[in-house]
Amino acid sequence: MSGSASISGLSSGLDTASIIEQLMQLEAVPQTRLKSRLTTEKSVLTTLQALNTKVAALATSAADLLKPAAWNAVTATSSETKVAVSAASTAGPGSFSVRVDRTALSHRLEMASAVGASTAGTVPATVRLDRLDGTPAVDLATDGTLNGLARAINDPANATGLRATAVKVGPDQYRLVVESAATGAAGDFTLTDAADGSDLLGGATVRAGRDAQVTIGDSIVATSSSNTFADLVPGVTVTLAGGTASGTTSQVVLARDPAATTAAVKALVTAVNSILSDIDTQSRTGSGTRGPLAGDTGIRSVRDQLLNSVFPGDGTSLSDLGIQTDRSGRLVLDEATLRKAYDTDPTALQARLTAPGTGFVDRVRAAAATASDRVNGTLTTAITGRTATIDRLDDGVEAWDLRLELRRNALTRQYTALETALNQMSSQSSWLAGQLSSLTTSGS
Repeated sequence: MSGSASISGLSSGLDTASIIEQLMQLEAVPQTRLKSRLTTEKSVLTTLQALNTKVAALATSAADLLKPAAWNAVTATSSETKVAVSAASTAGPGSFSVRVDRTALSHRLEMASAVGASTAGTVPATVRLDRLDGTPAVDLATDGTLNGLARAINDPANATGLRATAVKVGPDQYRLVVESAATGAAGDFTLTDAADGSDLLGGATVRAGRDAQVTIGDSIVATSSSNTFADLVPGVTVTLAGGTASGTTSQVVLARDPAATTAAVKALVTAVNSILSDIDTQSRTGSGTRGPLAGDTGIRSVRDQLLNSVFPGDGTSLSDLGIQTDRSGRLVLDEATLRKAYDTDPTALQARLTAPGTGFVDRVRAAAATASDRVNGTLTTAITGRTATIDRLDDGVEAWDLRLELRRNALTRQYTALETALNQMSSQSSWLAGQLSSLTTSGS
């Protein structure tokens, strides 16, 4: 802001404030141009950053598709609904039968005596829990009631690994059921009076915990503490529904999943085309609005490298795999042709698409990685250059702010001085006129 007072047109009758403002607009033309360029550079930087993000994501996707697990997708099916099966990427094709010998059960005690839930003295003040797995026994403090014992067993702070439930069997008569939270033979336990080791509440009916067991084929037996058999075969997990009858048999089939492979390749082609489209839009020239990246040879080189990834570089073509280019410079995927190649020889298809240096997927990864490398990528370098330019322009705009402020102050002082001088001259003119008038009057 101006540090001098301005008397606009007091003596001259001129609107000096408007004159100064118009002069300042002329003085600010260079800064306005700088600001306009700064806006353009920021727009270009935003465009480059968005493009770099997509290219980096493409590099990651292509790298993931190069991993063997990406080509080993299988679907797992079970002929029996009570025998569920799932397959991880490490699973391979195959089939086997699963016969359920038994499902897993938790260890359970059903106390014999029915007592009042809050009747004091029905339960010892201290109850000993022995898990029978070699770990030290735990003494649980109660208030002498059935409810108190149930609370002590269920208290998370005691970490008993058990669940206790009071079941009503008559008017204010309850029997206690205590069950291990986990299934399996290793979950067995006892509850006794800590003072003398005697039974609680008239003793208990015991249902022993047990492991689940299945037979693979005719003679291979597998057990699990739960109804889930993880990695029963590499990458395959089988889960039994609770209560599945012994002898239930399921045929499990693991088949390659061509749809998953086709979808993965299609997703990569779509991602490449999306980037090519973005580059074309941002680089457009000719009539109409020019794209912010028009004329940028670095960006064009990124486009060329991505498009050329479809050419193995050994004189062959991927058209027999359904991958080629069209007249508009985009990739085209014929899913039926790709599926046929997969069905014919999935291993050969994988090799041609992922071979180092010549495989389509590897070439896409290399092109995308070269463009988006964090240190010296083509797009990274462009972003760094634009950022430096923006910093310089910001400094230039700030310098012009100071320069224009000084110029405004100078103009304000200049016009204020002009008004002051004119005012003094006007005062002197009035004084002289008065003196002359008095002389005329005196002479007459």
